[in-house]
Amino acid sequence: MMGAMTPAPSAYHQRVAQEKRALIVRAATELFLKLGYDRASLARVAESAGVSKATLFKQFPTKAALFDAIVIDSWAENEDADVPPAGDLTAGLTVLGRRYATLLSQPGMTDLFRIVIAELPRFPELAKAQFSRGKLPYFESVRIYLVAERDAGTADLADPEMAATQFLGMISNYLFWPSLVLPDWTVTPDRTTAVVDEAVRTMVARYGCRSYRS
Repeated sequence: MMGAMTPAPSAYHQRVAQEKRALIVRAATELFLKLGYDRASLARVAESAGVSKATLFKQFPTKAALFDAIVIDSWAENEDADVPPAGDLTAGLTVLGRRYATLLSQPGMTDLFRIVIAELPRFPELAKAQFSRGKLPYFESVRIYLVAERDAGTADLADPEMAATQFLGMISNYLFWPSLVLPDWTVTPDRTTAVVDEAVRTMVARYGCRSYRS
C-alpha cells in the first residue's frame, strides 16, 4: 500500500518561508559583520531574526550554507540575465558594464566583502565561496560574451579571460573598491554612467576590430 503523498506547500506558506529566509539572511549579514563569522552562532542569528532555531536549521543546517545564501542573494540580480548577442561590441559591453555597476552598488555588497576580508586568515573558504558562487559566474558571462564577439569578427583578442578582467577592473576600481576603506565614498548615477562608458570606449579602442571601429 502506497503511503500518503505529502501535500505541496501553499502559496501562503511559501511566502512565509521566503519572508523568514530574508529575515535570517539579513540578520546573519549584520551579525557576521558586527561579531565576525566565528562568533556569530546560528542560535544568535535565529534570535536576531526573530525565528526559532528549528526554522533556521530547516533552511540553513550549517553556517557555511547560510553564508552561501548571503553570497547568492547579493549576486542574484545577475541570475536570469542573458548574455547580450554578439555583433555590437559597444552595446554589449555597455549592457554588461551597467549591470555590473548595479550589482556593485547594492548596499549589502560592501558588507559582504568586508566580512570576507576580515575572516580571510581563519576562514579562507568564505573567500572561495564569494568568488566561485558570486563573482566568477558574472566574470564568466563577460568572458563568454567576448569570445562570441571574437567569433563574430567584431573583437580581436587573444586572451578573453584577461580582457574580461580588464573590463570589470576598470569599473570596480572606481565604483567599488574605494568604498571598502572610505566610508564616505559615494558615486553619483551620472558618474557611474561615465565610468562604465569610459571603460567601454577603452575596450573598443583596444579590442574592437578595425572594420568595426571605422
